[in-house]
Amino acid sequence: MRTRTATLAVLLAALALGAGCAAPPPDHAAPAAPRTVRPVAGCGRSAWTDPADLARDRAPARCRKGAPAPRPLREHRTLTVATGTLNAEYVAPLRLAVARGEFAKEGLDVRLKVLPTPEALPLLARGELDALWAAPEAAVVNGVNGGFDIRWVAGNFSPDPRSRSGLWVRLKDGQRAATATLEGTRLGTMIGKGSVIMYPMTTALAAHHADLGSVVFQQLGSSDVLTALTGGGVDAAWLLDPVWRQVDGDRGYAFLGGQPRGEPLGGALYGPNLLQRDPDAGVAFLRAYIRTVNTYFAGDYKADPAFAAELARLLGVDGKVLAAVPPLRMDWEIRKGTTDRLQSAYRAAGVTKGAPLPENRLVDRSLYAEAVGHRP
Repeated sequence: MRTRTATLAVLLAALALGAGCAAPPPDHAAPAAPRTVRPVAGCGRSAWTDPADLARDRAPARCRKGAPAPRPLREHRTLTVATGTLNAEYVAPLRLAVARGEFAKEGLDVRLKVLPTPEALPLLARGELDALWAAPEAAVVNGVNGGFDIRWVAGNFSPDPRSRSGLWVRLKDGQRAATATLEGTRLGTMIGKGSVIMYPMTTALAAHHADLGSVVFQQLGSSDVLTALTGGGVDAAWLLDPVWRQVDGDRGYAFLGGQPRGEPLGGALYGPNLLQRDPDAGVAFLRAYIRTVNTYFAGDYKADPAFAAELARLLGVDGKVLAAVPPLRMDWEIRKGTTDRLQSAYRAAGVTKGAPLPENRLVDRSLYAEAVGHRP
């Protein structure tokens, strides 16, 4: 068993870099017995939306404040959850759930550990981590293709309609956003080609007569992307929160698109610990997360200055920076076909190999469905 584990870890490292070929699908154990799903007080019809609903204005699923109520586990569990950062706004529900004792109400001691996704994946597959708060990046697809038992089990957020985090272009004289052509441009980004951002980026490029092969990517540090765009070092750039505010409203620049509205591209990924060995703890973790969203992040959570200040302190960021951009639309659900669209972008970027994986090899909605009492 140790030999196979080590082999898979090495395989993942190679595949994450786009090297080598994907292994054949592994033999999987027999599916677990169906779990009993009971109605949950405070979580009615609005607690579940059809995964096939891709409307940009879709209202995210919601339960009443304080729901779903805690259902403490019979035995206390300690869970280790890896995340690439503790300071980003999309991690706020986890940070607050720890601080306000929402995980503790479920009998969980959740410990957050900063670890990059490529390093965390083999640990998650081996059971040395319980969950990963990240995204189904190319490295995840390659890892599952290589034999890792990992699933995306809950979403995190989609952008507020007012957000303009995404692809910006420096307009030439007389050029307008609608007619901007990106073919042959130099594009600056701090995100690698294995990131989920490649999906919305390819969509924005296609809308402006370009594809990944027709632009020159220049990977830059976080502090250099804006300088390169405004200084002429690149023609376009992917600007994150709150950097895009520096060019918003300037007629010399145009926003061409960002993450799709209503479609989360990241969230919770589980390995065998919470998928197979202890799904009760897996559901409990999501129940606490969903309750935190319903209680504290259901709407414009930045409208309350005291709460916004608490979040800034918790995340260790400047309160003015946090307030400078619209709130995220926290959303625990996963849309149908997202992993298909992601894999299409990864293949176009040349960072995954082999046939696309079916959605059920990458996604499991059953745990958050159980947490809100939804029965298919």
